[in-house]
Amino acid sequence: MNWDWTVIWQNLPKLMDGALLTLELVFFSGLIGVLLAIPLALLRVSGNIWVRALPYAYIFFFRGTPLLIQIFLVYYGASQFEWVKESSLWPILREPYWCAVITFGLHTAAYIAELLRGAIQSIPRGEIEAAKALGMSYPKMLRRITLPRAFGIMMPSYGNEVILMLKGSALASTITLLDLTGMARTVIARTYTPLEIFLAAGVMYLMISALIIFIFRLLERYFNRHQHWPNEKPKGLDSQLLSKD
Repeated sequence: MNWDWTVIWQNLPKLMDGALLTLELVFFSGLIGVLLAIPLALLRVSGNIWVRALPYAYIFFFRGTPLLIQIFLVYYGASQFEWVKESSLWPILREPYWCAVITFGLHTAAYIAELLRGAIQSIPRGEIEAAKALGMSYPKMLRRITLPRAFGIMMPSYGNEVILMLKGSALASTITLLDLTGMARTVIARTYTPLEIFLAAGVMYLMISALIIFIFRLLERYFNRHQHWPNEKPKGLDSQLLSKD
């Protein structure tokens, strides 16, 4: 078997363009997912069963149906309704790029919401009671205690979800988007070198995954920085006092 390595270098700019589009899809869909997941998770931990019903149905649908079907429902299904075509949303929903971003965002929101719900419920009860004892309002307690602690707990699993979303973004090529996978298939159709191009695309996916893992390691350390305090050496006046003792 003869490998034509030159075809990779010749088409590397095109593959880089596809990789950039893949990063955009993952970033914007992840942003939408987090913004939707926070209220969904808070509703899921409500003590009222009727309040929990709607987010549960949403999460059940998006976790229980294939991502490919969800993409087709948004991209092809929206055009079946006249009121959608006549609405102000049609300039967005007729574009495959935004259909992919919206679908990926709705899809990943369901998974992030469940991760966040589990993290909220695993926060030690004493921390919540201490916040209430200090007189914190519910919004302030969410901002200062609940959400930061929950994000610290869920960050490793959240990183895995982003990587899964990265791999799922390859389905964007099914609606004419030239992401990394779509661009690789286009190049293969012209050069007839599937092994070389798919190998190059796989290496690019690995590099993006490594970048995501690194970013989430930093985020995990940031949200859990309180756990590293005992191991840090005191500085300034405190260190001088301790040295005198």
